[in-house]
Amino acid sequence: MSSWAPKRFWKQAEATAAEQGFTVTLDGRGLKTPAKTAFWVPSMDLAQEVAREWQAQEDFVRPETMPYTRTANSALDKVTPQFAAVADMLAAYGGSDLLCYRAEAPQELVARQAQAWDPLLDWAAESFGARLTVTQGLMPVEQPPECGALLAGAVHAQTPFQLAAFHDLVAISGSLVLALAIARGHLTPDEGFALSRIDEDWQSGLWGVDDEAAAFEAQKRQGISHAARFFELCG
Repeated sequence: MSSWAPKRFWKQAEATAAEQGFTVTLDGRGLKTPAKTAFWVPSMDLAQEVAREWQAQEDFVRPETMPYTRTANSALDKVTPQFAAVADMLAAYGGSDLLCYRAEAPQELVARQAQAWDPLLDWAAESFGARLTVTQGLMPVEQPPECGALLAGAVHAQTPFQLAAFHDLVAISGSLVLALAIARGHLTPDEGFALSRIDEDWQSGLWGVDDEAAAFEAQKRQGISHAARFFELCG
């Protein structure tokens, strides 16, 4: 049974100024989100990306080809109504940040993690005053409460649109620190993605990579690149 997809009904998608910021019109009619909220974004550049996605649709609408639209809809329908809860959930990643959990062996992997991740923890300490504690193995380590509060402040300072993109940076990388470093331009998306995959790259170096794993990795890389670009266009 094939899934239903709406047909294209418009000729021209255009980015335009709106009361709250910028929007996209389809043959002059303003977009609505899935929850029927009036669609808007905070910059013309972002509205133009959304308009291009709608203009590129052919006979049927394919949401999987519209990441800018999808993230903006999430900002309006999901993040805005529950901003504090979303921000708290993302800030909580700092309590179990990927960069803080190190291998016990082999020594080559231990050294590789330290070389890659220690500078990022130094950056977090310098940028936010939050010095996270590192441990070896999988046993949880309790982070200093003041560190959690400082990192949470950086998350709560974002706009709903930024937070929608930031959600993907955190979820894909598994690290609040990496997500903050990408969002603030300290790392490129490719650099941040590579740093999030130290363990996986080690394993693939030992056992190789199958096609399915490679495709999943490419999808995640594309996702983190999109999230970083969306975050940038919110400014």
